[in-house]
Amino acid sequence: MRSIFDFFFASFLGPEVYESKRLLAEYLLLHYGSGEDLLNGLPGPLEAVGFPQRTVHELLDPSRISPTARALDLGCAVGASAFELARHCHQVKGIDFSQKFISTASILAVQGKLHTHKPIEGKLTASFTAQVPPEISRNRVTFQVGDAMNLPAELGKFDVVLAANLLCRLPNPQRFLKSLPSLVHPGGQLLLTTPFSWLEEFTPQSAWLGSKDSPGWEALKETLFPHFELEKKIDLPFLIREHARKFQYGISLGSRWIRRH
Repeated sequence: MRSIFDFFFASFLGPEVYESKRLLAEYLLLHYGSGEDLLNGLPGPLEAVGFPQRTVHELLDPSRISPTARALDLGCAVGASAFELARHCHQVKGIDFSQKFISTASILAVQGKLHTHKPIEGKLTASFTAQVPPEISRNRVTFQVGDAMNLPAELGKFDVVLAANLLCRLPNPQRFLKSLPSLVHPGGQLLLTTPFSWLEEFTPQSAWLGSKDSPGWEALKETLFPHFELEKKIDLPFLIREHARKFQYGISLGSRWIRRH
């Protein structure tokens, strides 16, 4: 399982990039950076800042959440969306394929903050502190390394399952989609985002959702409809900072699905 908000590194670096210091720094900024942290006063799309938090804010329906709700964040990266889910859910588990991401998220769960650096240009860096909002109960969140294609049976079912920008980094997205009914309680919420940025480094072309005549969204709907009802669909922009004057801008398609009874 690859948790990925960007869709550019993999085309020339391959899956091993997820253990690199460079990508870790970019994900910490993506997850915990403010507009000032990312843009440093330069012009840019502020609406794309805070993607992990907005994924939860825009897609989750809090009115459906019970006091004992459990949430699963698949492809959690360095944890911001898992912590955001803890505002609403009693227990949250974050799973990602990257050991480096999970180790970092676990440090944040214990310490609440992490002092690190962000690139400026060349070898020049500036200090940056990734911090979980203090009002969030971090003890509700746990992290573990795992593979979305081979999840342990003992995970059980959840009231909320989030998979943010994960589909197009899986070797078999259809298999993953078909496994989701076994993870979501009847009446529970499935939250998905994806930019549909297919790369053969991650997904064989034969396994891409959609076809030359039909987009991936149609294939996604067809797979989920027998077990889930579509309740919301929204565009969610995101911004990844490579250095002070270079960024990657993308727009994910976000959707909220309710598990049929």
